[in-house]
Amino acid sequence: MTTEVAEFDLSALDLSRPIAGIEEIRAVNPHRFEFEMLSAIVLLDPARKLIVGYKDLTDAEFWARGHMPGFPLMPGVLMCEASAQLCCYYTVTQKVCDPGVLMGLGGIEDTKFHRTVRPGDRLVMVGTGLKVHRRLTKFHTVGYVRGEKAFETTVIGVPIGKLEELKGA
Repeated sequence: MTTEVAEFDLSALDLSRPIAGIEEIRAVNPHRFEFEMLSAIVLLDPARKLIVGYKDLTDAEFWARGHMPGFPLMPGVLMCEASAQLCCYYTVTQKVCDPGVLMGLGGIEDTKFHRTVRPGDRLVMVGTGLKVHRRLTKFHTVGYVRGEKAFETTVIGVPIGKLEELKGA
């Protein structure tokens, strides 16, 4: 990776005590149904531009039936989407973007996949803000399963418009 980000000690977190569950996430992120890629937020540290959340994967995931029948694997693009949703939660709750503005996925860089992610796994994601600005955000995100690195990527977020106006378009 071209981006140097300090490793995060996951063992310091109590994943059983989230600071935001699905209802709090829904109040911030507009994603619903099959595209809700976060189950909980467990840490939000604006001083370090750090956010940690997770997605609990089940056999009922929309991709599980067709993405490698008999050996379902979470598609890498959905890992990147989960990262983007994690970073979106950070930007909205920390008022990085203007009120009511939807941050969209502007790109991904330096993405690597290290191990499979499957139904039954908890994908824990750690996002660290590299550039946090209302017109462009960059977060380095690392996903872990059972303490092993599953993937890493740099997510670029850009404002795509006012959510209420986009709904009417």
